[in-house]
Amino acid sequence: MKELMEKWEGTPFPELIRGLPEIDIPVAGVRGWLLQGEKTQAVFFDIQPVGEIPPHAHRAQWGIVIEGEMKLTIGGETNLYRKGDWYYIPEGVTHSATFSTRVQVLDIFDEPKRYPVK
Repeated sequence: MKELMEKWEGTPFPELIRGLPEIDIPVAGVRGWLLQGEKTQAVFFDIQPVGEIPPHAHRAQWGIVIEGEMKLTIGGETNLYRKGDWYYIPEGVTHSATFSTRVQVLDIFDEPKRYPVK
């Protein structure tokens, strides 16, 4: 797997994912590839150690850590999430994240226009 990740720009995402449309996100060090649904968006994120993403809220979000780890604060409760851990953020709940290492996650958003394409 390590050889494949090196081949895939340090991510666990093969060309069939990295060939998806890339999202337009105004955070340096964060890339995401979009799988668009009629009512939802699925984004395969590759996040460098960018530090903290400030508290914010939006519609519901479900995600799973594919590689790496991150701290996520949901409604005032902070937990460390590692490979294989999943999380759910209900609609309107304030949350933030801290990325101290590179991490790859898959997030599904309950809003079809959460991220525009680049």
